[in-house]
Amino acid sequence: MKKFVVFSGFLGSGKTTAMMALTRYYTEHYAKAAMISNDLSEGNNLADNRLAQLSSCNASEITGECICYCHDVLTERLNAYFDEGCELVVSDIPGFGVGALEHVYHGLAAEYPGQYELGPFTVLIEPGNAKLLLSGKSADMTHILDAQLREADLIVLNKRDLLGNDETETVLSGLASKYPEARVIAISAARGEGLEELAQALRNGESALRRPDIDYVGEGLQREMGSISEYYIQYHAVVCCNDFDGTAYLEEMASAVQNGIRDCGCEIPHLKLLAWEQEGDYGKVDLLGTGRPIEITHRFERPCTELAVVLNASAACPDTKLDGIITNAMSVVSERFGLEVMIFRKECFGMG
Repeated sequence: MKKFVVFSGFLGSGKTTAMMALTRYYTEHYAKAAMISNDLSEGNNLADNRLAQLSSCNASEITGECICYCHDVLTERLNAYFDEGCELVVSDIPGFGVGALEHVYHGLAAEYPGQYELGPFTVLIEPGNAKLLLSGKSADMTHILDAQLREADLIVLNKRDLLGNDETETVLSGLASKYPEARVIAISAARGEGLEELAQALRNGESALRRPDIDYVGEGLQREMGSISEYYIQYHAVVCCNDFDGTAYLEEMASAVQNGIRDCGCEIPHLKLLAWEQEGDYGKVDLLGTGRPIEITHRFERPCTELAVVLNASAACPDTKLDGIITNAMSVVSERFGLEVMIFRKECFGMG
């Protein structure tokens, strides 16, 4: 079997965590699997791929372009994985992924007929956004959420550990009713829950290769996508003397950015901060909005003396303003912790 699956989904839905958990589980219980992190930023060893490698996953990355538009690079990577004995390869999509069903799945089916088994086009959603979407309320990014889920063969409600059993069933029922073309399941990738059902769904399922009715040029969808700016920075931080709490540093960084975004009346659907030491110890925090608590997804095990840091953010904020907020946060918080910072690379651009 040479099966390829795309994981789409909104910012912060847990695509990377789910791919990591699935790749490890599938390899342990069925056959060799691999994951591809796809990012619009240039360079190598970006946050998601670095995190996967720190977690001992069979992983690689495609950067600088969406896999929607570089099928030659994608198929070369897929063939290399399949030649080394992989049975399943999963990849995410950068940005919002709207249109990936058409550009990736239909593109591969047309250009390489019969060469790959295309598993269910999989869209992840986390509880907060699922409940917002099902409430029927108009809010930032609801057009994007809806467009993503309309493309799905398989909808995965991730982070089900944040819900009670009855609430999980209510959300699953609501999603199944709203998107009847898709199968709906619930998992907690971080806790390893529901991975058997997910593995079976991908192993035994296939894409219907539908062409859902999505108004890609609709005013609401275009307005939401055009308001987003992407930010990426990689830097090295060294403590002047003694050592420091790396997890607390990341948490304060995220808090400073959250406050800055809130104070200027903007929103930040996702901020991801990953830092690591040479010995392999690492920490990670996530932020999914100005009104939501900061999530510490992995803590450092010991005090730090130096860190390599990667920050990725997507915000409904002009790119110059976003750059100023994050640059100021890095300066203020790093000074508070007594750190000397050296920036290696920075990118900031508007999706519109």
